[in-house]
Amino acid sequence: MSTDKLWGGRFTAEGAQWIDTFGASISFDQLMADEDLEGSLAHVKMLKKTKILPATDADQIIKGLQELQTELAAGQLTFSIKNEDIHMNLESLLTQKIGPVAGKLHTARSRNDQVATDLHLYLKHRLPEVLTALSQLQKTIVKKAEKHIYTIMPGYTHLQHAQPISYGHYLMAYYQMFKRDIERFTFNQQHTDLCPLGAAALAGTTFPIDRQFTANELQFKGLYTNSLDAVSDRDFVLEFISNSSILMMHLSRFCEEIILWCSYEFNYIELSDEYSTGSSIMPQKKNPDMAELIRGKSGRIFGHLLGLLTTLKGLPLAYNKDLQEDKEGLFDTIKTIIPSLKIFTGMLDTLSVNEDKMEHATEHDFSNATELADYLASKGLPFRQAHAVVGKLVLKGTQDGTNLQDIPLTEFKKISPLITEDIYDDLKAKTAVTRRTSAGGTGFDEVAKQVQAAKADLKI
Repeated sequence: MSTDKLWGGRFTAEGAQWIDTFGASISFDQLMADEDLEGSLAHVKMLKKTKILPATDADQIIKGLQELQTELAAGQLTFSIKNEDIHMNLESLLTQKIGPVAGKLHTARSRNDQVATDLHLYLKHRLPEVLTALSQLQKTIVKKAEKHIYTIMPGYTHLQHAQPISYGHYLMAYYQMFKRDIERFTFNQQHTDLCPLGAAALAGTTFPIDRQFTANELQFKGLYTNSLDAVSDRDFVLEFISNSSILMMHLSRFCEEIILWCSYEFNYIELSDEYSTGSSIMPQKKNPDMAELIRGKSGRIFGHLLGLLTTLKGLPLAYNKDLQEDKEGLFDTIKTIIPSLKIFTGMLDTLSVNEDKMEHATEHDFSNATELADYLASKGLPFRQAHAVVGKLVLKGTQDGTNLQDIPLTEFKKISPLITEDIYDDLKAKTAVTRRTSAGGTGFDEVAKQVQAAKADLKI
């Protein structure tokens, strides 16, 4: 029994259909059809320019590839598992269109450098969309933060009331997280913008190719300088999924707090109906499902990262079939993070803030305890002693339901004669926030500086 595979010259038999199905990647790598045709066009133009192929053959191939591009855009191409992957499917379709001359396209090229080129192009084309979506989210955060510089809320550690802060300050913390995400994805572009085409299977080629020409055609900024590395490197994919994992972790943290803040117990915010759902049995419910879905989708991205790390960790140089496992996780990561960013941006932009509820929460707790300790320290009492004094007052207050600002001055003086009438102003949440004037602090002026610096960075 013979085989009609494009690589089947030394084979006398082929696997059963279910084995072909297991080994094929066309079910998912067809997403790179545009990139495969783009890479093939650059390659054949180089073969023509270097006279490796006669101009008549090259022109025939170019015309056939361009026709395939038109048919692909129109949704007219059909792919087959029999042809395994997107490269062999397109070569087969090209052969049907222009005949045996199509076989000359693969001169001085391997599927190893071909798939690496496709993958680089695929990510190179989509990184700008990720960066644009992140930038739009940042702009929404800054707009919201500027509106709420003077909105006071409890700041938390251990999910316990800690100190009053500006809600704008809280939002700008996430702005900084997403700024670092942008920096990571921007750096990722450097390693994505390298051209592996011309490395062939692993060792380069004996044909007098011009790798710089194909790199220029494909608008790559640089070349891989080692052919073994060119066909086996997937660091740029790892970087992208790692960066995406960090991004999704940031989104998940933000979503977790949105879910908490819009609960009945907190009631700090309310989500727009556009980004909420109801219950099939409980008429009163308004569920933060979009926030929950984004929080949940972080797990699948983390899984893609661990999966690819595990795939790569034991691979000898150069190409191995294991690398077929590099694509589905990447494709799904892109398909997940871009909608997540866009949905989150809309959700944040349209949520309403219950400013009174936020500020009220700082007036019936002990988040001003540090203010009293700092007050005593400023009067000369060692801070550790001041901390202990205030701690006892908090204990007493929790036992009898009295807040610090409700303690009579006479009682304060029994604790320390250093305390005078001005303490009541210091214990106000607004005063506590206003006085946090250290660089990067929650003081209103400092938050305004953060917002203005962000607007300058974003050019808004």
